[in-house]
Amino acid sequence: MKPVVQEERTGCGIAAVAAIAGVSYARAKAVAASLGISAQDRKLWSETASVRRLLAQFGVRAARAARPFRSWSYLPDCALLAIKWHLEGGRPFWHWVLFVREKERQYVLDSKATLKAHVRTDFGRMKPAWFLPVTLPR
Repeated sequence: MKPVVQEERTGCGIAAVAAIAGVSYARAKAVAASLGISAQDRKLWSETASVRRLLAQFGVRAARAARPFRSWSYLPDCALLAIKWHLEGGRPFWHWVLFVREKERQYVLDSKATLKAHVRTDFGRMKPAWFLPVTLPR
């Protein structure tokens, strides 16, 4: 998979879906808009339903329920991860990233625009709270 950089400060969920679907940020954003989903909607990064609905539009399934992060080796071959999890006014928020395991390689695609490298292997620096397994179409 290839990284997709978020074009909006709060567009990490849209960028993660774009990377999974193999489309541009603009394409994923347009499909999201057709579903009433936007990067400015706080539900995109404080709930999972919007990202799961957007993935479904690209023929990709994500688990309905989040699973607690235990270890990197415990993750499935493709998973959306919640990192930078925190509470604001009692509501949870996080940054979406994508974990990928292919052949003998594993990495995280991080869409944050200010990063020098969007393919990350610095697993010790990331602190996932939970993940959603993703089932890619065959």
